[in-house]
Amino acid sequence: MPRVRAVPGSAVGAVLALALCSPAHAARKLTLCFENRDVLPWRSLHQQGLNFELLKRVEPKLDIKLQYQPLPWKRCLAKLKNNEVDGAFTVSYSAERSSYGVFPGDGAPDMQWRMHTARYYLMRKKGNPIDWDGQHFLNVKGKIGFQLGYSVGEMLRAQQVDVDESKDTIDSVARKLITGRLAGAAVFDSEATTLMTGPLGMQLEMVPIPLVEKPYFLMLSRRLVGADPELATRIWKAVEEVRNGRDYGKLVQSAGADNAR
Repeated sequence: MPRVRAVPGSAVGAVLALALCSPAHAARKLTLCFENRDVLPWRSLHQQGLNFELLKRVEPKLDIKLQYQPLPWKRCLAKLKNNEVDGAFTVSYSAERSSYGVFPGDGAPDMQWRMHTARYYLMRKKGNPIDWDGQHFLNVKGKIGFQLGYSVGEMLRAQQVDVDESKDTIDSVARKLITGRLAGAAVFDSEATTLMTGPLGMQLEMVPIPLVEKPYFLMLSRRLVGADPELATRIWKAVEEVRNGRDYGKLVQSAGADNAR
């Protein structure tokens, strides 16, 4: 009968210590950037809001850990283009932006893989005759403002109106409207609601017909998609699954954003 050699106690202890201290598997870390300002109810600088709630539910489905970088929007897109981050959110489609990274889907992005939808509205000072009939601007006497890097600028320029693209906060845009420095402003739906319910709301009006409605996506870097296309597809599919899920749906409903899901 063969003899079994005893293993020294110190060796056993070392093996057990190594097993306890070493995780069986570390989640893959990915870095995403987003615009460094509050766009409620979707996101805030404090990493709260529906976008973060959605992504938080994506992580365990794929065994990934998401890290976030708040940045000025143009810098965020530039870092995506230079493969300095793994992704950016939330991004509406344009031909120019498709050169920065990869939208979900082949060619034009797949609507089913969106994070949410959003509308832009025309804001004006009360009494200003500027208007929007769903196809054209009317009675434009001055510039229409929008925030730097926002895709609505393409729509405004296609309408051949004078524009003011600036880094202004939404409150600064509102003050420009009130003082007559802008004839109108193209504003996100959530921000239009914030303005109308805020201290400046009594002096402003929101034209009820949306300027444009767009889906917004999680864009991924070309480096990530090229290195692991299967993971990229799984991420986008998980976004769709969470967005359509009951748990996340309750959060969207309670935030009053169900029509933008």
